[in-house]
Amino acid sequence: MGKPTGFLEFPRQSQDYLPVAERIANYHEFVLKLDDDKAKIQGARCMDCGVPFCNNACPVNNIIPDWNDLVFKGNWQRAIAVLHSTNNFPEFTGRVCPSPCEAACTLGYNADAVGIKSIEQAIVEKAWSEGWVTPQPAPAKTGKKVAVVGGGPAGLAAAQQLARAGHDVTVFEKNNRVGGLLRYGIPDFKLDKAVIDRRAQQMEAEGVRFRTGVLVGGKDLPKGVASDAKEIVAAADILAGFDAVVLAGGSETPRDLNVPGRDLEGVYFALEFLIPQNHEVAGDGANPVSAKDCNVVVIGGGDTGSDCVGTSYRHGAKTVTQFELMPKPPEKENKPLVWPYWPTKLRTSSSHQEGDTRREYAIATKEFVGRDGKLTGVKTVRLEWNDGRMTEIPGSEEVFPAERVFLAMGFTAPVAGVLDAFGVKKDARGNAQASTEPVGGYATNVPKVFAAGDMRRGQSLVVWAIREGRQCARAVDEFLMGASVLPR
Repeated sequence: MGKPTGFLEFPRQSQDYLPVAERIANYHEFVLKLDDDKAKIQGARCMDCGVPFCNNACPVNNIIPDWNDLVFKGNWQRAIAVLHSTNNFPEFTGRVCPSPCEAACTLGYNADAVGIKSIEQAIVEKAWSEGWVTPQPAPAKTGKKVAVVGGGPAGLAAAQQLARAGHDVTVFEKNNRVGGLLRYGIPDFKLDKAVIDRRAQQMEAEGVRFRTGVLVGGKDLPKGVASDAKEIVAAADILAGFDAVVLAGGSETPRDLNVPGRDLEGVYFALEFLIPQNHEVAGDGANPVSAKDCNVVVIGGGDTGSDCVGTSYRHGAKTVTQFELMPKPPEKENKPLVWPYWPTKLRTSSSHQEGDTRREYAIATKEFVGRDGKLTGVKTVRLEWNDGRMTEIPGSEEVFPAERVFLAMGFTAPVAGVLDAFGVKKDARGNAQASTEPVGGYATNVPKVFAAGDMRRGQSLVVWAIREGRQCARAVDEFLMGASVLPR
């Protein structure tokens, strides 16, 4: 702790945003990084709180008080070393993590929490600009070969750790570039893809080989799952050619809404809108789904729904309405009841603020209505919730005008064909069955096949994917070498 009274002297230093009119005219990032002086003041607010609940709330267990103190003291190079000791990709989490650490901040109990996420981003961006982030190739090779199936955050974290342990690592990715949903799910205005590219270049310099446009396992993908694959590699060939396999694909199967009119033109899964938009920004061709001059309804109140809202405004949508099945949460959480756990409260994203977003709660979709095969509206009914059960309110039916509907209700499971191709047992939710125990963790029922990230735990956060990738890498290293010096 650099300044014992800092939390009493300094207010929270929040990151600034570019003006709405400027940012919705393009797909560039619009959140401005803290400068060195503001980051130092923010770091000074970190308290000597005895038990740093922020560490425990962070899935990768970032050593947050230490790098806050180092930033306050101006020791940025040591700060990035501490940050990298627990997190391979702080530039990803510094942009898109919801920050459970800040919800657990002791100062946040009765004041504004320390801006941990903004300090994290400031540290890593300074490290990149100063040239402190360099390849770390292994001093010696083990001769062991590892295949990582899936180039998202879990797969990338596992691959980097395993390469640094001396193994020859090949990452197989079905899309044309690595990054998984970091690249083809999160819009560029939240995460510029050059941020992924520079890490991929570092990993290639460390010996990781990327094979993109390659689908491993079955060729039949569920509706709504994107693929740029031009090559299919059988699971048997992967098993024969590698000493260990890490299955690290995402939980990509979208939750559908099977109501009358679902087949009307104009009703899309969220990623059928977001993924082509990221391709368009990357120069791969125009997005075939346009929201320009449309009344847009987004069904689902999470991050993916918010991304659809922001992208719709950039398209020039006429109106944007977002539906949420659950009741409207409270404006402010009851801190004595929930702290230091993640609270349920009303959250307004930057995308909601980019237009006159209408947000409807406790509402269910009954039917998509249309004319000549094209969507014209959404028929709804209001809900009443009692003791966790919902009932429809008679006489509350309403039709919202809509030419575009985006289904953003989450994801149910990883692609079953991949798991089936390897013969991996699945749990009740369709995820790969594997524990996280210190001994035998991340191992599936199939010898030398491991699973991590969304493919093992289901739909989750980027920071959880990074944690699982790192821990899985250690388990693989122990399997191959009998022991491991990789952190768990």
